Amino acid sequence: MENREKQLQELKKEYQDIHMSEEQLLQMKQKISQAKQENSQQGSNAAHSSVSHRRSITRRCGIAAAAAAAALVILPNTSASVAYAMSQVPVLSRLVEVVTFRDYHYEDDRNSADIQVPEVTVAPDTDTDTQKSSAVSEQTKKTAEEINTEIQTITDRLIAEFEESKKNEEGYQNMTVKSEILATTDQYFTLKLICFQSAGSGAEWNYYYTIDLSTGKRLQLADLFQEGSDYLTTISDNIKQQMKEQMAADENKIYWLDSDMPEWDFTSITDNTSFYLNQNNEVVVCFNEGDVAPMSMGCPEFVIPNEVLAGIRK
Repeated sequence: MENREKQLQELKKEYQDIHMSEEQLLQMKQKISQAKQENSQQGSNAAHSSVSHRRSITRRCGIAAAAAAAALVILPNTSASVAYAMSQVPVLSRLVEVVTFRDYHYEDDRNSADIQVPEVTVAPDTDTDTQKSSAVSEQTKKTAEEINTEIQTITDRLIAEFEESKKNEEGYQNMTVKSEILATTDQYFTLKLICFQSAGSGAEWNYYYTIDLSTGKRLQLADLFQEGSDYLTTISDNIKQQMKEQMAADENKIYWLDSDMPEWDFTSITDNTSFYLNQNNEVVVCFNEGDVAPMSMGCPEFVIPNEVLAGIRK
C-alpha cells in the first residue's frame, strides 16, 4: 500500500510537472471554473463546448505523439450536399440513423487529420395512426438537430484549430475524429463522438449523445431515477468501490482516490458526467483521459450493476 501511494504521488507530480507549468495549470483551472459557470447559465451544449475548449488547452500544454507522413496529399473538404452519404448504420431503430455529414482529410510531412463528422437523421414516421407517435417523431427530429449543431460546433472548432496549428513550421500534429454507435435498444439510441489530438503525446476525449426513443428527447442522467433519490452518491460510491477493487487486483491500475492530494481525487460524478446505457440496460459512466486517473489509463468506463440502482431507477 505504501508503494502504491508513493507511485500515485510520483505519477501525479510527473503529470503536473511535465504537462503544464504553474501558470498553465492556473489557466486550465480558470477555464474549468468558467466552463462550470457557463454550464449553469447555458445548459448542456455549453458544457460540451467548454470541455472541448479545456481539452484544447491541455493539448497545447503538452499532450501528444505524432507520426510523420509521406508526400503532400490534400483531399478537399466535401460540402454538406456532397458528403451527405450513408455510413455505418445497420438497422438501429425505425426512426434514427447516422450519416456522414462532412469528411475532412489532410496530410503532409508534419500534419495529418482525418475528421469524419456524423449527423443524426430521423426517418419519416410511417405510423400515422396516433397523435402521440407524430409528436414523438417531431421531438426526435428537434433533438437530432440540436445534437447535430453541437457536433458541428465541436468539429468546426477542431478543424479551425488544426488549420491554425499547421501554419507552425515546427513539430508534428495529428487529429482524428470519428463516431461509433453504441448499444442501441428499442428504447434508446446512443452515438459516441471520439476525438483524438496529438503533438508529442496523444490525448483522447469523447462525447455521448443518447436519445430516448419513447419521448424523442435527449436522455439526461436524472431522467433514469426516481425524483428525490440520491443517485449521484449511489453511483459515485459504486465507482469508488470498483476503483479500489481494480487497484487491489492490478498494481498497474491507478486512480486518483484517497491520496494525500485531495484536489486531484475523484469525489463524485455530477449530472453532466458522461454516460450511456448498454444492452443490459445498465448505466455506464464514462470519463475522459486524466479525469480520474493518469492519462496512460485511457478513458475509463464503469458499468453500474442494475442491482445497485434497483431501488431508485424509474
